[in-house]
Amino acid sequence: MRVGVILYGPPAAGKDTVTRELVNLGGCVALFQRLKAGAGRTTGYRMVSHERFNELRKQGELIWENRRYGSVYGIDRSVLLSLADHSVPVLHLGQVAAIDAVKAATPSIRWVVVHLWCPRDIAEARIVARKTGDVEERLTAWDETESLECADVDVNTAENEPAVVARSILGAVRSAGMNSQQRI
Repeated sequence: MRVGVILYGPPAAGKDTVTRELVNLGGCVALFQRLKAGAGRTTGYRMVSHERFNELRKQGELIWENRRYGSVYGIDRSVLLSLADHSVPVLHLGQVAAIDAVKAATPSIRWVVVHLWCPRDIAEARIVARKTGDVEERLTAWDETESLECADVDVNTAENEPAVVARSILGAVRSAGMNSQQRI
């Protein structure tokens, strides 16, 4: 069975940082770049038009989509499955319903779900340091992100170095067939 990693958490919880560490540790780990239509940050996304989103929606290709920061984000099934054929895809999510949708749409993938979080004041400092100009919107998203009670790995990124977190996740990926939970 193929294995993938879902990094779940609010804005500034460390999803990008942990993904970089996972990739740096080697292996066949690759970020799944979600689709995005709209303005703002482009790094880590596959930018498409709103028309393309509509086409994918009509084709039944979208597993999940959400709107945030004036943009639309999506996960397209065929690209995700293709990535999983030759690597361990890492998917960034911020909604519990998105985790359920991804799992339901990709039964051939065993997803290791990682809950990344940090205290709100730490998230705020990280958001301010990014200088994206949308601090209040991101803090609102932080406040709206549901806690995840049932994760394979649960990490406070304010208390753990990214490399340690990445090694823990890779350990969980290696033993993905087991039902044990980790908390670091």
